Amino acid sequence: MTTYEKLIKCYEGVKSKINFNPEIALVLGSGLGDFAETAVDIHSALDYSEIEGFPRSTVEGHRGRFVFGYINGVPCVVMQGRVHYYEGYPMSDVVLPARLMSMMGAKALFLTNASGGINADFSAGDFMLIKDHISCFVPNPLIGENIDRLGTRFPDMSKIYSPELRRIIKNTASALGIGLQEGVYLQLTGPSFESPAEIKMLRTFGVDAVGMSTAVEAIAANHAGMLVCGISCISNLACGMTDNPLTHAEVQECADKAAPSFKRLISESIKNISVYINSDK
Repeated sequence: MTTYEKLIKCYEGVKSKINFNPEIALVLGSGLGDFAETAVDIHSALDYSEIEGFPRSTVEGHRGRFVFGYINGVPCVVMQGRVHYYEGYPMSDVVLPARLMSMMGAKALFLTNASGGINADFSAGDFMLIKDHISCFVPNPLIGENIDRLGTRFPDMSKIYSPELRRIIKNTASALGIGLQEGVYLQLTGPSFESPAEIKMLRTFGVDAVGMSTAVEAIAANHAGMLVCGISCISNLACGMTDNPLTHAEVQECADKAAPSFKRLISESIKNISVYINSDK
C-alpha cells in the first residue's frame, strides 16, 4: 500500500464514523492533553485505535485520540497526543495525521510541544513562538514518491511558520498579558535527551529550543498547503545548562503548571486566526 493509499484509507475510516468539518487543526504536545477536556466544546471523539492503519501514540501523557469540537466557537480537530519518529514508525506515518487533518478540511495547523530551552534568556515555563526550524537531523517526510495531490515535488520553505499567524499570536499574547518568547526550534530523533556537547553544538547553530517532534509535521502541512504556526512550552533548560538530570516527568510537571496560561493563549489565538482565515486578507 502506498503512502497516499494509506492516507485515503484512514480518511475514509474517519469520515465513516465522524461527521464534522474542522477549520483549524491543533496538535497537543506532552503534558498539554488536558486542553481537549477543559477548552473544547466536544462534538465527538475518535481513538486512533478505531482508525484502521493509523499509527498509535505510545508515550505517557499522549492519550491517543482525535477530539472534534469548538474552541471559542471555531470548529477544530484536536490531536490529543501525537506520534513520534522514536516510537519506531516510518516518517510517513509520523506525518500522516497532519496530512489527514488537511484532508478533513482544516486550513491551518497549530502545533504545540514541550521542549528544552537552549537560549540562555529562556526559563522553564516560558512559551516560545516558533519562527523557524531546523529539521536536517531527522529524515525529511517528503522523501519518496511525491504525492502530487497534496503538493509540489519541491515546496518552498521560506515561510513555514506563517508570518500572519505569528503576528496574530503575538498580538493575542500581548492583549492577554502573557509573556511570549520567539525563536528557532530544532527537532532531533530522540528518545534520549541531548548530551551537553550536543547542546553546545546546537547553540552555535542559533537554536533556541530543541525537541523530538513538530518540524516534520510542519513540513508536511506546508507541503499540503496549510497555514502553520507553533508554540513550544519550555519545560526545562537543556542538558548542561543546569546540574539537574532531565526526565520526562519534569516535562509533564512543567507543562501542567503552564496549562492555564496555555489554555487562554491557544483558545484566544484560534478565535483570532479564524477571523483572519475567513477575512478577505
